[in-house]
Formats: sequence, C-alpha cells, structure tokens
Amino acid sequence: MDLSLGALDWTVIGLYFLIVFGVAGWATWTERQGEESSVDYFLAGRNVGWFVVGASLFASNIGSEHLIGLAGTGASRGVAVGQFEVMASLVLLLLGWVFVPFYVKSGVYTMPEFLEKRYSSTARWYLAAISIIGYVLTKISVTIYAGGVVFEAIGVSFWTGALIVVGVTGVYTVLGGLRAVLYTDLMQVFVLIGGAVSVTLIGISELGGWGALTSAVPGSFFDMWLPSDDPDFPWTGILFGAPILGVWYWCTDQFIVQRTLSAKNVDNARRGSIFAGYLKLLPVFIFVIPGVVAYALQQQGSLQLEASDQALPVLVGTLLPIGLRGVVVAGLLAALMSSLSSVFNSCSTLVTWDVYRELKPDASERQLVWVGRISTVVLTILGLAWIPFMQNVSEQLYTYLQSVQGYIAPPIAAVFLIGIFWRRVNANGAVTTLLSGLVLGGTRLVLELVNGADKDGLPTGTSIEWIAEINFLHFAILLFVVCVAILVTVSLLTQAPAPEKVRGITYGTAEEGEVGADEHAEPAAMAAADAGDGELGTAGWRRVDLWLTVGLLLGVAALWFYFS
Repeated sequence: MDLSLGALDWTVIGLYFLIVFGVAGWATWTERQGEESSVDYFLAGRNVGWFVVGASLFASNIGSEHLIGLAGTGASRGVAVGQFEVMASLVLLLLGWVFVPFYVKSGVYTMPEFLEKRYSSTARWYLAAISIIGYVLTKISVTIYAGGVVFEAIGVSFWTGALIVVGVTGVYTVLGGLRAVLYTDLMQVFVLIGGAVSVTLIGISELGGWGALTSAVPGSFFDMWLPSDDPDFPWTGILFGAPILGVWYWCTDQFIVQRTLSAKNVDNARRGSIFAGYLKLLPVFIFVIPGVVAYALQQQGSLQLEASDQALPVLVGTLLPIGLRGVVVAGLLAALMSSLSSVFNSCSTLVTWDVYRELKPDASERQLVWVGRISTVVLTILGLAWIPFMQNVSEQLYTYLQSVQGYIAPPIAAVFLIGIFWRRVNANGAVTTLLSGLVLGGTRLVLELVNGADKDGLPTGTSIEWIAEINFLHFAILLFVVCVAILVTVSLLTQAPAPEKVRGITYGTAEEGEVGADEHAEPAAMAAADAGDGELGTAGWRRVDLWLTVGLLLGVAALWFYFS
C-alpha cells in the first residue's frame, strides 16, 4: 500500500482532524454542562436521537476488515462476501424490534448486566471477561495497527501513525465519553461514505460504465449465492450460519449495542437500528464493488495487483486525482478512529460497570466516571503493547485468533435469544451453555491450528479432521444447535427461575409488569423510555417504522435478486 499525496491532500487530512477535534470538543463541552454522572459519560445521558444512533452503529462497525478485506475479497471472489453486510441489515431489524425494547426499558448499562438480570452474576462475569479480553487482543490492537499501516502508506512512520491515531482518538474518548464518540461517528460517516463513493464512481467510469464492468469479469463474480460446498461462502452457511454470528455481534455485543442504550427512548433506538440497516446495504457498492473494479482493470492491463488486498489502495493511487486522495485517506482514518473510539468507550464501560462497580458497589458517580477515563488510558497502553507481539504472530495464527470470536458467538447468541423468548431457561442452563460452548469452540480452534500447521497431524477421513475442516459458518450452525440443546436440557432438569427473576425481561412475562427499571437510571431518562418522541407518539413511530422495515426488506430482496 503506497499512496502519494500532494499538498492539497495533506490540507484535506489536516482539515479532517480539525473537524474531528471541533465536533469532539463541542460534544465534550455539552456533556460538561451540569454535574458529571455515569449515565452522561457512558450512555450520553440516554438522550440521543435515532439518526445519531444509526450513524454510530454503522461507523463503529466499519474497520480495517471492511476497508481492505471487502475490496480484496471482491477482487478475488466477487460480491459473495457482501452477503455478510446484507445479512447485517436483517439482524439489525432483529435488534430494533426484538432486543431493543428489553435493553432500553431495563435500564442496563451493559450486556453482562442484562445477563445478570436474566440469569446470574456468574453469567455476567463470564461475558464481561470474554468481552474485555477479546477487545484488547483483537479489536483495539488490530485497529491501532491498521492506523499505523495507513499512515505508513502516506509517508509517515508506522509507530508515529499509530500514536497519532491513538492520541487523537484517546483524547476525545477519555474527555467526552460516549457523547463525543457518537457525534464524531456521525461526522465520520459522511467522510467515509464520501471517500468510498468517489472511488467506486471513478472506477466504474474508467471502465466505461456498469455494463462494461459486468462484461469484464466472470459471471460468478456477480453471484451472491454460491454452492453449499464452496470453501468460503456456501449459501447454507450464509443463510443459516451468518445470522447466528450476526445476533451475537449486532444484538449482544457491548461494542455495538451501547449505541442503542444511549437512545432517548425505545422508538429512537429502534429507528436508529433500522436506519443502520439501510446503511449496511452500502458496503456492497462502496467496498466490495471497488474490488471487482480493480480486478476488471487488471484484466484490461490498466493496473497491476500483486495481491488482492491491494485492490483499494491501488485504485486510489492509480485513478484518483490529487485532493480526492486526501478525502479517501481521511475516510480510511475516519473508519479506523470511529471503530477505535467505540471499542475504547465500550470496553471502559465494561471495566467500570461490570468489574469496578461490582467490587465496589458504593462508588460515587464521580469515581465511576474517573475509573472509566483511567481504564480507557490503560486499554490504550495495552493495545499499543500488544502490537509488537501481533507483528510476530504468523498471519495464519492471527486469522485463527480473530476467528475465535466466531466460535464463542453461538453460545452467547443462544443464551440471549432463547432467554428472551422463553422464561423457563435458567441460570444453570445458561452458565453450562456458555462454558460448554467455550470448550467446544476452543477445541475447534486447536484442531484447526493443528490441521493447518501439519496436514499429517490429524488422521484423514476421521470425524476429528471433519470438525477441523468444516466451513466455520457450518460449524457455527452446529455449535448453535448443540448450545440450544444444552441450554434447554439443563434448564428442564433443574429448578425453574423464580417468577420475579424473569418478570418483564422475557416476552412471556412482558404483560406481567414493567420491564425491570434500573435503580441507577436517571428519572428523566426512564420516563423518556416509555414516552413517544414529540407529537408523533408511540403508535405513529411504530407505523412509520413498520413501513421503513418493509422498505428495508424489499431492498434486501432486490439486492439478492440482482446478484443471483
């Protein structure tokens, strides 16, 4: 990745950083008007509108795997990888309509806290520990690393670039909390989409239009539905496995769900999720299609790719004029910084709310806020310290370390999903499921490592080899089914949860009383959670949101129909 920038490009990048600081400063100043509290710092006062919620959901999700990975896979395999983005749109509807009502009205700050309300403190500690460790070892370190790589490509040393990304992001996250994160995300969405759209349109124009693009690549490049035995994107895995991973990521991961917890009420949280669903249709066109464009231009001899992951940077360096390159680089940095600030804030919330406050329940509001700030600084240092180790880890091993998140997803998805829909599952079943799923997923990871390192390491034609080689989406389906079976069986063999334990936090008990009010939530925020927004009213919001949901479903159907 080597991008030559001119003075105008550097001016654009400098302007971008100034705007980031301006927006973050405004958000921080807004938060400081009045006595500082934990709900202000960690959840932006629970007073955020749907547009900001949706934009932040989208911006937080976009990371290095989107900027480089989607275009790279598009250049080598076509649009099939876009299925994960399309599926995300559907899962976001699940977040908005199924999960959000319980999350917002329960008043929880974190997903582990919700697990404690539904099951037990053991389930809470498990999810908190898994999330914090995963954030430090993967999300934080890989995003800092990607930021260093971007700066290295524009002539700044790797470590200088990494420190710039960490410094800028860390400062406004530490000072402004979630409010600063949300509003910088909102600004960065426009920069990110603007840069990506410019690459896409100029690339298609260079080829001679959409028709020229479709005729320049194999027909399979424009097919999202690949055979069930495809090693990467089997349609069976996409249709049944990807939603399982999606439920874990979009509906139960603190990194994502914290945005909906900041909404002023259920209606705004739901509409924000729906809005994010519309935005998630864009990556097919602004990240994947540029990869296909790069492949087509390579076939014509207009550019040369040494590796498919170079698709996006080569396109930028070859096609974009001075000035627009700065916009695209600013878009790359916007995606990385929004993702990094989100994980900083979410992880510090977990450390503060699920560790420190559990150990010191009488902590004051001021103490909680300062612990959140200090933990963000510590997490930053840990992320930087992990980078040298990450550079020494083989690419294959690091890929497996990343994929372990996919292996812990099915048990967590099962515990949340079944727990909301069925009151009979209990803490014994949940804890057994979480631990069993961790062991089974870890076993798959070890077998995969052994099989990848030495093809003679596993007996051929055995069930062990089959488990090691089965597509990870198919494995997710299998693991989810096993976890649901464990959850149901253990729950039925042990005592049912007390009625007051599940009242209001499962669909079967929603009519029995209010969804569990949080004794720590601000009175105004809790009142807002039950109120409509403005003159529209709750019924009006739901009617509009139903139509928006139908529109999104039709958009997904149209995308599937065209790319099939």
